[in-house]
Amino acid sequence: MSTIADNIAQVAARIRAAEQAAQRAEHSVRLLAVSKTKPSDAVREAYAAGVHDFGENYLQEALGKQLELTDLPLIWHFIGPIQSNKTRAIAENFAWVHSVDRLKIAQRLSEQRPAELPPLNICIQVNVSGEASKSGCTPADLPALASAISALPRLKLRGLMAIPEPTEDRAAQDAAFATVQKLQASLNLPLDTLSMGMSHDLESAIAMGATWVRIGTALFGARDYGQP
Repeated sequence: MSTIADNIAQVAARIRAAEQAAQRAEHSVRLLAVSKTKPSDAVREAYAAGVHDFGENYLQEALGKQLELTDLPLIWHFIGPIQSNKTRAIAENFAWVHSVDRLKIAQRLSEQRPAELPPLNICIQVNVSGEASKSGCTPADLPALASAISALPRLKLRGLMAIPEPTEDRAAQDAAFATVQKLQASLNLPLDTLSMGMSHDLESAIAMGATWVRIGTALFGARDYGQP
C-alpha cells in the first residue's frame, strides 16, 4: 500500500514530465495539496515529504487543522466557495484565496485583512464551462471584476482559478484550460498565477500554463465525506 510520501513523489514526477512535455521551466508549476476531509496527521506526513502548501474548502475544518499544526510553517490556501460571514476568518488565517468570484467578497477580505500580515493573494474563480453547479464569475463579468479587485488595498490579485467540467477527453481538457489562459492574458494586468488542474487532468493544465495544480485524491486517496 503506497504511502502519502510515495504518492507525492509520483505526482511530482508527473508534474516534472508535464513541464518537460510543454517545454516549461523546471519547477514553474507548484503543487497545492488539497487536504480537505483529511486529518492533521496526513498533512504532517505530506509536509515531511516536502509539501508546504495546503488547500482547504471548509473553513471550520481548516481552522481546526491550523490549530493542531501551528508548529509547522505551512502555507494555507482557501479554495472553496466563500460566504460573507466567513470572510474575516479567511482574511485572518490564510495566505491565498483561490475562489473569489464577486466584488463584495473581495471588498470584505480587503477590509478584514490584518494590517500586520502581507497582502492576501487572490485568484478570481472563473466558471469557464458555464456549469450551474459551479461557483465562479462568468467570462463576460471577469474584466470589470479583475479591475476592481486589483485596486483594493490589502489584496494582491495574482491570477485566475478554474475547475472545468470533468472529462477524460484530452482535447476538451486542453480547450477549457486554453480558454482560461486566454482570459487571463486579455486582462492586461500584471498577473502570474493560473490555478487549474487536478489529479485527473494536471498534464493538460500544465500544457496550457497552470502555475498551481490542486491535487487531493492522487496524494491522499479518496475522500470520506462522512467525516466532519
